[in-house]
Amino acid sequence: MEDLKKRKMEEMGNNGELSTQEDLRSLLDPLAKSQLVDLLSRLGSQYPSIAEEIKSIAGSDPVHRKLFVRGLAWNTTSETLCAAFRMHGDIEEGAVIYDKATGKSRGYGFITYKHMESAHAALRAPSKLIDGRMAVCNLACEGLSGASTTPDLAQRKLYVGGLSPDVTSETLLSFFGRHGQIEEGSVAYDKDTNESRGFGFVTYKTVEAAKKAIDDPQKILGGRTIIVKLADTPKGKPVQTQLPAAPLVPLAIPMAPGYPQPGKAHPNAAPAGYTYPQTIASYPAPGYSSPAAAPAPYPTQLPIPYAPLAAKKDPQGIPPTTHMGMSGYPYYFSKQ
Repeated sequence: MEDLKKRKMEEMGNNGELSTQEDLRSLLDPLAKSQLVDLLSRLGSQYPSIAEEIKSIAGSDPVHRKLFVRGLAWNTTSETLCAAFRMHGDIEEGAVIYDKATGKSRGYGFITYKHMESAHAALRAPSKLIDGRMAVCNLACEGLSGASTTPDLAQRKLYVGGLSPDVTSETLLSFFGRHGQIEEGSVAYDKDTNESRGFGFVTYKTVEAAKKAIDDPQKILGGRTIIVKLADTPKGKPVQTQLPAAPLVPLAIPMAPGYPQPGKAHPNAAPAGYTYPQTIASYPAPGYSSPAAAPAPYPTQLPIPYAPLAAKKDPQGIPPTTHMGMSGYPYYFSKQ
């Protein structure tokens, strides 16, 4: 069977059909990415040589060997980070990212392995306890959307409040580890003082383990009664599951008899003998006469001349005075 295939390939090559790499590239170029991936996966499963070529090309690309590690403690250094991941294979590069202004750790870093197989081995156990904190890794090309944005993350991540200052991340993980496997968790520390802020977070791998931790009546850690609730639930409000919306079924509402509108029929209600709009009789002509016209303006009258008055001159001297008696009455003198 293999000889028959080789013979056909040689015949096609002799005929000059699809024999060059340029011809094959012209056929593959219009294909979509999903079609190319499906084609190479089928060829790799059938031909071991093609599978080795695919692995060689993929292994040379750092995108398959570089890991993003988050949730690091503030005192974790690049040497501590590399020592935690060296168990899976040779490390090409590893570093913790620091803030340029303050010089303090930003809580995450990167690990680049020399071989792709080492990165895959590290991803099989993504959670690692480093310097008392549970760190989580995923492929750097996935960024923060690697393992933290699963649909049930809100049901697996717990907020733990009321912690004693003496409770460390190791103590916290050991206390909650009895309910199930923990994916990520640590006590929240202050960046400047590196002291506990009195709360922390624990993310389980399953929703059932998170429910057990919430329902556990024994919530005493470090001599204090701690608060355990879902991290995405503010002030302890219960999470409400959103039910799928049911399809709306229109209901026929019986209409009372009345005035049917034009263009809308009411089959369930008979009209009461009225039509709409009703005809309105016109108003009769007014029976009163028109108002009289305005009267003509009055004729203008000529000014009436008056005779000038002669001004009387006052006589010179003091005018005679009449002797007045009491109460303004004049005196009367008897004749002698």
